[in-house]
Amino acid sequence: MKSKLLGSIVSATLALTASATLAGPLEDRIAAGEPIRLGFAAAAPWAHPGENNEPLGFVNQITLDLLARMGHTEIEPVVTDWAGLIPSLMAGRVDVITGGMYILGSRCANIDFSEPIGQFGNAFIVPDGNPGGLQTYEDIKNAGVTMAAVAGYVNVEEALKVGIPESKIMQLPGTTEVLAAVKAGRAEIGAMTAVEAYDLAAKTDGIGHTDTNALPQWTFNWVAVGFHPEDDQFRADFNAAMPGYIGSDDMLSKVEQWDYLPSNVPGDDASMEWACANR
Repeated sequence: MKSKLLGSIVSATLALTASATLAGPLEDRIAAGEPIRLGFAAAAPWAHPGENNEPLGFVNQITLDLLARMGHTEIEPVVTDWAGLIPSLMAGRVDVITGGMYILGSRCANIDFSEPIGQFGNAFIVPDGNPGGLQTYEDIKNAGVTMAAVAGYVNVEEALKVGIPESKIMQLPGTTEVLAAVKAGRAEIGAMTAVEAYDLAAKTDGIGHTDTNALPQWTFNWVAVGFHPEDDQFRADFNAAMPGYIGSDDMLSKVEQWDYLPSNVPGDDASMEWACANR
């Protein structure tokens, strides 16, 4: 009897230890009654703060809906600069990051991503009429002009890959600053995601945009939600909440106000693993 009792105690202890090992920092916070800290930058229409930092934008909407499907509705919004999102996640200041973050190999080396929630391309903002005739990174390199971009955006990597000198890339905190640089003539062109470029051009006199389809296929990317590597189980549960929601009429009806279109829904063959290895 003593042997059986001791064995039961050891088994129970091992089970508790294994459970504690599987639980990541976010699950520990939730178990302690703490809210999920949602980190995002002011990057409309992907994600941006409303009144009292209310999480707006289609990536935030999708993330909040998926968390709700998991049973999590206690959310604390945390707004930071785009370049501070990954450092904030790694330092434990936020639990989940959104904001339209592309799945890139350079980012996969530091954080873990959910499965894709959308596919998007990039574009440029230019003075009305595009006087320089600039449509691609190659055009920018050949013209020798200055390109403004958001620090930490994929556009910086893409420009360097094509051969644009770092001295010709003006890195700024956000798309508002990129727009200001182009309007003031400090940069001839501004690089960003296509949805941001189209949105800014529609709202700003004297500013137009290029066609995302003028860029090569390798510049098109998949967007996902970022998690701390220690929260692998929570990320798996988040992925498990996606089927039946991503691309559904319910989702599309909520996000169309932020220019997420049915054509942006990722295909069945899209995967985080492929994007990490190829982007």
